[in-house]
Amino acid sequence: MSAREKVTALLASAGVEIGGERPWDMTVHDERLFGRVMAEGSLGAGEAWMDGWWDVEQLDEFFHRLLKARLDRKVRSPAMLGQVLLSKLGNMQSRRRSRRVAEQHYDLSNRLYEAMLGPTMQYTCAYYGPDGEHTTLDEAQRAKLSLIARKLHLEPGMKVLELGGGFGELARFLAAEHGCEVVSYNISKRQVEYARKLCEGLPVDIREQDYRDAAGESGQYDRVVSIGLMEHVGPKNYRGFFDLARARLRPGGLALVHTIGGNVTRSGVDPWIAKYIFPCGQIPAAAQLTAAMEDRFVLEDWHNFGPDYDRTLMGWEANFRAAWPELKESEGLDERFYRMWRYYLLSCAGAFRARGLNLWQMVLSHGDVPRYEPVR
Repeated sequence: MSAREKVTALLASAGVEIGGERPWDMTVHDERLFGRVMAEGSLGAGEAWMDGWWDVEQLDEFFHRLLKARLDRKVRSPAMLGQVLLSKLGNMQSRRRSRRVAEQHYDLSNRLYEAMLGPTMQYTCAYYGPDGEHTTLDEAQRAKLSLIARKLHLEPGMKVLELGGGFGELARFLAAEHGCEVVSYNISKRQVEYARKLCEGLPVDIREQDYRDAAGESGQYDRVVSIGLMEHVGPKNYRGFFDLARARLRPGGLALVHTIGGNVTRSGVDPWIAKYIFPCGQIPAAAQLTAAMEDRFVLEDWHNFGPDYDRTLMGWEANFRAAWPELKESEGLDERFYRMWRYYLLSCAGAFRARGLNLWQMVLSHGDVPRYEPVR
């Protein structure tokens, strides 16, 4: 069977045709695509997309169908096997390696992120609500900030430790709207610069340091919060992360961890995502997190609103596409970047739609909270 026949059969099992008329069907511009996919798997497919070898009108739905049919488990490549081997042999999220994602991804132009994320500058999943009552991306991002604050039962004067601070909006929100004092750790130079300007005049201390540096502090905090950091912590560091959070959280305090989560424990990460978007990233599975927090915390609440990440990513992609003509000129970005960025956003939307990925918020305590009532 030729490479073309093999790829055609795999796609057909997911309800996708080559040359079909439906928006999720594939149009092939270069016949070399098939050999590349069979030899290199998802890395070859993604790079071929960036090279313009193939197109799909509705890429998010294309990936939804492929991932629902678990085609990602049927094509193994040397790149994927290499990811697994590296993960087993070394710590892919060491201090030195962790800097790669900041330099390659988070330190891209702030103008790009402003255009894509909107006024809240929230680069994590929005919260559309149990009934989808928050209808716009901006409303849903503000609802996410409010949800975090309500789950933490904040009071004025509380001291909050933030591990992984993003562009600073959560720290600003907790300080300005809830009267808290915030210390925030972040290794992205551009995000730190942005956050410091945003939080100027507020009791917020933005530190350009690795989250692990918080272990060297002597004080404790009323609340510990981590939004979108766990995806960069890595399996060999999960235990250390929860040890750190436990040590910094005072008796009677609460911690909240917000993270993407997978249904299956994996040793590697998608090779294309690892190369072009999130180097050294790793999506945790539930078993990994519960093992790491065992005998360290009481799990007070575990909330999954993963389908909201599909809507969030589609909102980001629409914003990016609308801003592209201006970004292309002002930031000097080319067509290859445009295809890469849309592939990233839409493939991830498809993954959440297929329910292969989740979005978890976990509320933790030392076990000295008399009763915690879940908040939605």
